[in-house]
Amino acid sequence: MQYRGHVWKFGRDIDTDLIIPARYLKTSDPAELGKHAMEDADPDFVNKINIGDIIVAEENFGCGSSREHAPIAIKAAGISCVTAKSFARIFYRNAINMGLPILESPDAVDGIKAGDEVQVDTEKGEITNLTTGKVYQAKPFPEFISNIIRQGGLISYVKEKVKTQTS
Repeated sequence: MQYRGHVWKFGRDIDTDLIIPARYLKTSDPAELGKHAMEDADPDFVNKINIGDIIVAEENFGCGSSREHAPIAIKAAGISCVTAKSFARIFYRNAINMGLPILESPDAVDGIKAGDEVQVDTEKGEITNLTTGKVYQAKPFPEFISNIIRQGGLISYVKEKVKTQTS
């Protein structure tokens, strides 16, 4: 799968409270959560981004609590994928389960600047900075993870699997 958008850059240790503040956890409605994505890191974030834009961050993105709301908020805000030097383990799994593609590539993070236009190919693990022409490598997703993301998340994936096995 390929994604293309402009980059919004964040530093290290962006925790789930910065991604979606706890004061908005009274709902699990993706549209409502998306309105507040990254609000405590950048109060005007959702008003500046375009659908398909990409977050690029330093180490330990998604640390903190294990709330599934964090990747839901990012995805619902319109962010197509996240690239970071590293992700908190529980955030990584929650992102996959919610259908949010995430790739680890320290070289890409170091070589990409805020505002650059980037294309991400999750099946090849390629991150191309269209602004500079530089191509970076990340580990591509195994087929089963690609299938989960393609289906929009784990629940949709399992529903489709059950449907095809019972027909």
